Formats: sequence, C-alpha cells, structure tokens
Amino acid sequence: MPVSAEDIKRVKAMGFLNNKGTDNFSARVITVNGRMTAEQTRCITEAAEKFGDGHVTLTTRLTVEVPGIPYEKIEEFQAYIAQAGLVTGGTGSKVRPVVACKGTTCQYGLLDSFALSEEIHHRFYEGYREVRLPHKFKIAVGGCPNNCVKPDLNDLGVVGQRIPIFEEDYCNGCKKCSVEAACPIGAAKVVDGILEIDREACNNCGRCIGHCHFDAMEDGTYGYKIYLGGRWGKHVAQGRPMKKIFTDKEEVMEVIEKALLLYREQGKTGERFADTIARLGFDAVEEQLLGQDLLERKQEILEAQLHLTGGATC
Repeated sequence: MPVSAEDIKRVKAMGFLNNKGTDNFSARVITVNGRMTAEQTRCITEAAEKFGDGHVTLTTRLTVEVPGIPYEKIEEFQAYIAQAGLVTGGTGSKVRPVVACKGTTCQYGLLDSFALSEEIHHRFYEGYREVRLPHKFKIAVGGCPNNCVKPDLNDLGVVGQRIPIFEEDYCNGCKKCSVEAACPIGAAKVVDGILEIDREACNNCGRCIGHCHFDAMEDGTYGYKIYLGGRWGKHVAQGRPMKKIFTDKEEVMEVIEKALLLYREQGKTGERFADTIARLGFDAVEEQLLGQDLLERKQEILEAQLHLTGGATC
C-alpha cells in the first residue's frame, strides 16, 4: 500500500523527508556543526548502502541526508546509525541544527567556532528540542567578519571580533602607514599626521593588529557581534547587528536564549523572526534582549500553549 499522507507527516517530524514521486525517504542525519568522526562517517556510508540507494548528500545546514530509504526500513535505519551516536531530525518549527565555519582552524578565525557552536547545539538545538516556535529558527557562528557561513542571513548569527586597541601616543603618522595598508576595508587612514580609525566602518576583523612598526596597534579585545533577523529564501532579509559587542560568552548564550523566548512569546505563528522584529521594532527587541525580564519569565513562556501548529513546511 502507498504510504499515507498522515504517515509522511509523522516521519517528517522524525527527520525523514519523502522523496518526490516515491514511497522512499531521505533521512536527515544531524551533525554537530558539520563535524563527524571517521567512525560516524563510515556508519552513514554503510547505512546508505544497506537501507538507502547508496548515495549520501549534504544540506545547507551541514547535516547529512541519505536518500532512497523505504518507509518500512526507517526504524531499522535509525537503530543502525544510533550505534555511532547519530540521530535524525532537523525539521519543524523549532531550533534547527547550528552551522559554523572553520574559525577554530582558519588563519582568520577570532573565536573557537567549533566549541561555541557545539555548546549552542547542546543547549538550544537539543535543550529546546520540544519547544514549539512560530517557525524554524536558524543559528550560525562565524569565526570572523568574512561571514563565510552567512551569520547575518540566519535568524541569529554570532561573529567573532577583535577590536583594535590604538595607542595614539605611539603613532608617528607615517606617510606609508602599515596599519592603513593592512586594513582590508579602508577604515584606518592617516589624517593630518595621525592615524584615525573610522569605528563605524571598522568591522573588527583584527587584520591591522601587529602591523605598526612603532607599536601603536599591538593588541585587540576579542568579542562577539550578534546579528538578529536574517533570512534567506524567497524573501531575503539581512540581519542587523546589536549595538553592543559582547566580550563574555555566557552573555552571548543568554542573548540567544532570550531571543528564543521572545520569539516564542511575541512571534505570531507562521512568521519568521525577521518579521517578528519588523513588527515589534528592532530597538524594542534589542532592549528586551539586553534586559532580564524574558529570563525571569522563562518558565511561564515555555509552559504556555503556543504555536501548536508551527509555520515550517520542511
């Protein structure tokens, strides 16, 4: 018998998406920011040959999909990959798998993107697994302002920062300033014999640090920039950065949690976070995320009967 629409919907919630025109499914296997052990990779390959059509594909959220799995083999597939500590999921109106760049190993990385995204994964993808939201909520961690994983096009994005510390007294106003030459976006310029940094233009990439021959730019403060309300798709929205550059990781984690609580409480079922922000006003949202009220009311917000049928279709 053909698989019923009800069963297609049921297994979709488990991370199995129907392959168009067939009774087969693609299993969405969750990774932690795209990282897997060699053992897990072998297990997925074996499972693809044993239960699927022998192919393995990758999603834009750094998860793995194994297509061609018959409906009646779904539970066997789950049991098989569980041997390697793997699970399926990543669908529905909830926090989606976290993506991260290779900032941990990249020469430009300003934070340990693997470690931070793994912490976010455990605390919010897993910890908020049963929390219903108005729509899907995507989080990305970028190691630097190069934005390789497009943090500003996610519902919430975290970007590594290194704010340059400029010691003006050491500046000699060199005609050929090595700091000015090192700045990739033209935010540092010598004006009237002294280096000036346009703080509005500076993206805190840290590339200028250590280039001054007279030690005027020897260090910088590491931190995190948080973008809110990004979205790609049919209606693209570029996230806006919060005005504060955070230097405490736990404060960043609190902002993420407050954003989820705000979205759950004040978002309308079916609207993306970008639309919630547009409706409430960015400044009003930012004010709430910098305050403590949402965390103080956390249990009340989580226990409310909200978004029983969310807006996500995949």
